[in-house]
Amino acid sequence: MFRTKQSGFTLLELVIVIVVIGILAFLIVPQLLTGPARARDAQRKIDLRNIKTALENYYNEQGAYPTTLTALEGGSIPYIKTVPTDPKTRQNYTYIVTGNPPSGFILQTNLENKTDPDIKVGTKNTYEITSSNP
Repeated sequence: MFRTKQSGFTLLELVIVIVVIGILAFLIVPQLLTGPARARDAQRKIDLRNIKTALENYYNEQGAYPTTLTALEGGSIPYIKTVPTDPKTRQNYTYIVTGNPPSGFILQTNLENKTDPDIKVGTKNTYEITSSNP
């Protein structure tokens, strides 16, 4: 009898494809899972830079930094439309006024990505911006 050639994949070919798909999934899935956290960290950094700009504009006109961030929103000249909050927790960022009268500030937030290169040295996940005025 004649044997007809069967079409299809051999067991070895199927195993190789499964292994390749497994390796790709192993490499790609962790990146997909950390993507939203990295995006929130990027937003936190942008928020702090925007707050810093508003604080420095306030300082240039008032001669001192405000005691609270909400002072940036009101008054005759709003320096920022609304003070941003953390994208995940919706809590305010840490704002510390230094000097008397207030001549400096520290803005802080915690980042989710603990391997971010901008994390303050000696902390687990703190990102910090300080005033550039003397």
